[in-house]
Amino acid sequence: MFFCFFQHLNNLPHLYVIAFLDIQGILYELSWHVIRGNLKVDLAASVLGDVMELREDMSSILADVFCVLDIETSCFEEKSKRDHFTQLVGACLFFMPDAVLKERLDPETLESLGLVKQAQQFNQKIVKIKTKLFYKQQKFNLLREENEGYAKLITELGQDLSGNITSHLVLENIKSLIGCFNLDPNRVLDIILEVYECRSDQDEFFLPLIKSYMCEPQTLCHILGFKFKFHQEPNEETPSSLYHVAAALLQHNLIKLEDIYVHLLPLDATIMEEHKHEIMEAKQIARKLTMVVVPSEKSEDKEKDKEEEKTEKRPDNQKLGLLEALLRIGDWQHAQSIMEQMPPFYATSHKPIALALCQLVHLTVEPLYRRSGIPKGAKGRVLTPLQNKRAPKPAETFEDLRREVFSMLCYLGPHLSHDPILFAKIVRLGKGFMKEDTLLSCFLSIADQVLLPSLTLMECNACMSEELWGLFKLFPYQHRYRLYGQWKNETYTSHPLLVKVKAQTVDRAKYIMKRLTKENVKPSGRQIGKLSHSNPTILFDYILSQIQWYDNLITPVVDSLKYLTSLNYDVLAYCIIEALANPEKEKMKHDDTTISAWLQSLASLCGAVFRKYPIELAGLLQYVTNQLKAGKSFDLLILKEVVQKMAGIEITDEMTMEQLEAMTGGEQLKAEGGYFGQIRNTKKSSQRLKDALLDHDLALPLCLLMAQQRNGVVFSEGGEKHLKLVGKLYDQCHDTLVQFGGFLASNLSTEDYIKRVPPIDVLCNQFHTPHDAAFFLSRPMYAHQILSKYDELKKAEKGNRQQQKVHKYITACEMVMAPVHEAVVSLHPPKVWDDIRPQFYATFWSLTMYDLAVPSSAYDREANKLKAQMKAIDENQEMPLNKKKKEKERCTALQDKLQEEEKKQLEHVQRVLHRLKLEKDNWLLAKSTKNETITKFLQLCVFPRCIFSAIDAVYCARFVELVHQQKTPNFCTLLCYDRVFSDIIYTVASCTENEARRYGRFLCCMLETVTRWHSDRAIYEKECGNYPGFLTIFRATGFDGGNKADQLDYENFRHVVHKWHYKLTKASVHCLETGEYTHIRNILIVLTKILPCYPKVLNLGQALECRVLKICQEEKEKRPDLYALAMGYSGQLKSRKVHMVPENEFHHKEQPVRSATPANIQNGPGSASKPAPTKPEDGMTDDADKSKDKSQGASKPANKANSTATKVATSNGNSAPNSTKAVKEKDDKEKSVKEKKEKKERTPGSTPETKAVGKDKLKEERLGKDEKARDGKERTPKTSEDKMGKEEKARASCNLEFRSDKESSRERDVSKESKMKDSSKGEKGSTAASLKSPVPRSESAESEREQKRRKLDTHSSPSHSSTVKHYVNHNTATQSKSKEREMDKKDSEKSRDRSKEREKKEDKDRKDRKRVSSQRLIMSLHFHCFMPKESRHDKEKSVKKEKRDSSGGKEDKKQYPLISQ
Repeated sequence: MFFCFFQHLNNLPHLYVIAFLDIQGILYELSWHVIRGNLKVDLAASVLGDVMELREDMSSILADVFCVLDIETSCFEEKSKRDHFTQLVGACLFFMPDAVLKERLDPETLESLGLVKQAQQFNQKIVKIKTKLFYKQQKFNLLREENEGYAKLITELGQDLSGNITSHLVLENIKSLIGCFNLDPNRVLDIILEVYECRSDQDEFFLPLIKSYMCEPQTLCHILGFKFKFHQEPNEETPSSLYHVAAALLQHNLIKLEDIYVHLLPLDATIMEEHKHEIMEAKQIARKLTMVVVPSEKSEDKEKDKEEEKTEKRPDNQKLGLLEALLRIGDWQHAQSIMEQMPPFYATSHKPIALALCQLVHLTVEPLYRRSGIPKGAKGRVLTPLQNKRAPKPAETFEDLRREVFSMLCYLGPHLSHDPILFAKIVRLGKGFMKEDTLLSCFLSIADQVLLPSLTLMECNACMSEELWGLFKLFPYQHRYRLYGQWKNETYTSHPLLVKVKAQTVDRAKYIMKRLTKENVKPSGRQIGKLSHSNPTILFDYILSQIQWYDNLITPVVDSLKYLTSLNYDVLAYCIIEALANPEKEKMKHDDTTISAWLQSLASLCGAVFRKYPIELAGLLQYVTNQLKAGKSFDLLILKEVVQKMAGIEITDEMTMEQLEAMTGGEQLKAEGGYFGQIRNTKKSSQRLKDALLDHDLALPLCLLMAQQRNGVVFSEGGEKHLKLVGKLYDQCHDTLVQFGGFLASNLSTEDYIKRVPPIDVLCNQFHTPHDAAFFLSRPMYAHQILSKYDELKKAEKGNRQQQKVHKYITACEMVMAPVHEAVVSLHPPKVWDDIRPQFYATFWSLTMYDLAVPSSAYDREANKLKAQMKAIDENQEMPLNKKKKEKERCTALQDKLQEEEKKQLEHVQRVLHRLKLEKDNWLLAKSTKNETITKFLQLCVFPRCIFSAIDAVYCARFVELVHQQKTPNFCTLLCYDRVFSDIIYTVASCTENEARRYGRFLCCMLETVTRWHSDRAIYEKECGNYPGFLTIFRATGFDGGNKADQLDYENFRHVVHKWHYKLTKASVHCLETGEYTHIRNILIVLTKILPCYPKVLNLGQALECRVLKICQEEKEKRPDLYALAMGYSGQLKSRKVHMVPENEFHHKEQPVRSATPANIQNGPGSASKPAPTKPEDGMTDDADKSKDKSQGASKPANKANSTATKVATSNGNSAPNSTKAVKEKDDKEKSVKEKKEKKERTPGSTPETKAVGKDKLKEERLGKDEKARDGKERTPKTSEDKMGKEEKARASCNLEFRSDKESSRERDVSKESKMKDSSKGEKGSTAASLKSPVPRSESAESEREQKRRKLDTHSSPSHSSTVKHYVNHNTATQSKSKEREMDKKDSEKSRDRSKEREKKEDKDRKDRKRVSSQRLIMSLHFHCFMPKESRHDKEKSVKKEKRDSSGGKEDKKQYPLISQ
């Protein structure tokens, strides 16, 4: 088988066999088959003979196989296998050399083969040869050596080598000297090295000589090793020339590094221990510096340190000496190998090595620096390159720089600080690198590992800091901040020296901050500047930690930072952001109701620092944006401070009216009179802020995120937070949005603003921005676009007439606002636009106070201030003339700007008012009722905007007044004001603290207008007398200005104003008595804001004062903030007492014959009002008694007029109920009244009684019970005391019962359903919260009164007389049963007589009613809640009460006593 295989091999190409066969293994297998007897010896020998021709070394391979088999077969016990092996070897002797077999086979085998005679003699011979070769040395006898030979050798090596003497010639002479004088060759080599060491500059001669002389590198290594060993004695120092010789031999590969390295000291393990010891020592020093040490201990520690420095002396490190020599001659490869054996930066921590490596880098980067890095005009010192051809090649390209130089710099690390010039070169090369190449990561690594650590070890080198900033400013801020983070948190732990520097920096920073005050800002600032040049991260980290604890350090710290470099300012920005983002810090105080003081301090520092110094804002703005994305609004405080300080835009709700007035003017007036402090020198800082926002596209995202975050604060963040904190965060988010939007509007150009703000429908529908915020952002855009279009039209058609200008302005408005009118339609359901038109909606939201009125008094006020300043400048004798001139010029220029601005605004306001006059006829539609129109206007326009900002609050009030003054069709001014004043409880309760201030300001402005009309009949007649907003009857043919009978007269208006004041009192008392924190806080804020206009009536003011004093007593210990608010308001209220008037001076209690504020409004299609008789109470006030007598004679015509009005057809043509129906209702109600009286006679009850009313008056008042019931049936509004006032006054004499009047749902229902709803509303009115006397009534009397009230009161019809004449409850006495029966009899007799007279009048009224062609709608001044869900809530309450009463349950009423006696 093997024979066939080898025969096949002979036919294959030679190389193929070599490549694919394991010949040695095949020969081994073949031989084993012979040994086992499977193959004949002759056949195997012939095959092996043929194989010998395949390769030249085949005999050696076969001899190796026989050697292995010889050992294996010698171990077998079977003699046959050994014999077969011997036969095989013997058969191969004819083609195997004997010498090869003698080398490989055992002597006994050789003896059996006949190759040696005796195995024992052969072994002895081998031993002798090995001894002679390896152990016997030929020694030269010193006596035979002649000293003359060494003298000649030294002379030969020390001769002048400047001529034609070469190393080859000298080598021949040395050989001659060795032979002639029997010199030892090793000693000759040693002498050559000694001479080379003395003449180390002759590398070109000695290196070839040594290379030619020596035969083995090991010999040379041993000789050098002995030389190094000699200098390792205790006080010996290895000469630098020996290091140079060893380095030169290494560079030329005459010796190997690993051979010479073992001869050097100290050992690597010793070096590692030394490095660890240095780290421990550095940490110990750092620990000492951070510990508080007694002064005596400090002095002892210093003395010990000095003694240790004296005694310790660094032992000679031969490895470092060799490394330095290698670097000097440019052998970077071997130097790199040595540094890899040592700890990081251990080698370069020795200054000579660091300088040597720096020099090598200098030489390597020189050509590239000359081409790309050297600044213009700089010459620089020319460096001579190394003559050594084996040194690193100089870098010609940036790729060479990356490949060669960067690795050297990484080994150099922080010790580049030893060579500031090289530091500057590398930085400048980096600048050029950034311009030409895109390999950014390389220089980022160098900056992290080399440049920043090196800057740390440079002592206050401001030039290098600025040079480095020239490179860093080319990086994005994300890369820079990452470098600063690694510098601060990682670099200082990488080297013992850096650990010490960090500790020293912190110690020095403590020293400076302890002594920093406002008085020594300048010297302390210089010290901070010096320290910050090298270690800004450590310094700023400590300064910020101190500011977080002590906010009074902010001002001196900011002033002391003026000596920093640009790099330091950038590092400061990073440190601030890192401090803000510290996860270990809680941003809320422990009470979870306020923001932490440290966050407020950092926010204040941000605003001050970024305004005063040129620090990049992108990182801080992006941080705030990221926090908003994450749903966190705490850090908006930072943005608020930054915008306030840098742009001078303040957001505060504590502005005075003068400041608010100034804020409605132009930009110059705002800057001069609108803020608390004069805002100057903000042009540069605001420009920097604007550039940062636009460059990084953060303007719109920040606005949208803030607008969305307002709701996020409540629904996302507010889940677990205290309600007080949620309100503060909401206010902070909202205020920052207003402030930031104002900044963008005033600083961005028209193109930039329009380009970034999307249309209103996109903002609301796609970005889900709330409507108020969306219009706030879009409003400046509309103003810009209108002015731009107006300017275009003026340029296109030249015309100076005012009419032409106004026409062009209106055209521009139509062109700009037409798309807006279409866009706003999608913001609300289609039903909304049945009441108000999109044009009116867009007009309301797009205008500002700047468009409505010119603050002339504010302009005059600022002009007078400037004149006073100029006068003071003239009178100042100490001021230099040049300064006087400059200041006067400044004041004059400012005065001219204000005058020009006022003129410009005046023209603008005139154009806007003309535009509104043309638009007003199309604002409101007559499709639905006046109630619905006013409700939608308040819901969608007034209320959302009046709480948006203080200026918007003023705007809303002025806009309502403007719509009234424009005589806008279908707008009921009286109803609008009534809705605002009548019930403010829900609105106040839903506001945050700042929103309450704005809402109070809005109410104050509304009250100012009402008070002005109330103050003088002439003013009222001029501004309201002939206006459609004060109509009490609406005709189908439209407004007839000449019909005075349809207008609300002055005296009735005064009654209405009194009713509003009472409603405000009722709501205020209710909020104060709830005990809820938000209710009490907000109502106190609102009351404080409206104090100039309310209360005006003395008894209302007294009621409020008593209730507020009670709050002061209750909250003094519980809630100090409410106590402070209440005390503040109480003091101001007392000071306003002198301006309050009695009620009879505020309005005449006697009502005229014609009632101007009828009971109910019914201008809705298909709705007809039902009679709403009122139920008199048992007790009546003195005033009510007097007014009853006076108004008896006037009751008949009033009853007639109003009964006529109630039965007129509606506006859609629906007929009123017929007369038979009225008669039936009348009979039913008379029966119910009698039944109730009978029940009442059987039920004993006690009624409260007022102080001033006697028993006789009470009897007389009770006689009008039945009369009032029939009066209510005919729906005839009497004078104020007869119609509704009697019921209310009677209740006020015993208790102050507050009724919530709801009517909006009744206007939409059919006539059948209206009856049920009217009854339910009557029940609801009776179950409203009330202020009662502390004396309780009997339960039976109470239930009877409630049943009676439900039957009689179909719908509450308050007029001015719904206000109560006496608001103070008093203790009452009970009436006897006999007296009550007598009074009831008298009442019934009088009521029968009067009923007969009324039946006669009804016949006449029916005839008059047929002649009436127009519909009469009687207005009722009720306040509907803004949101419909409140009315639903009230309905549900009334239904529940009705069920409870029907089941016989007792009704519990809440008592709210105004004064506890």
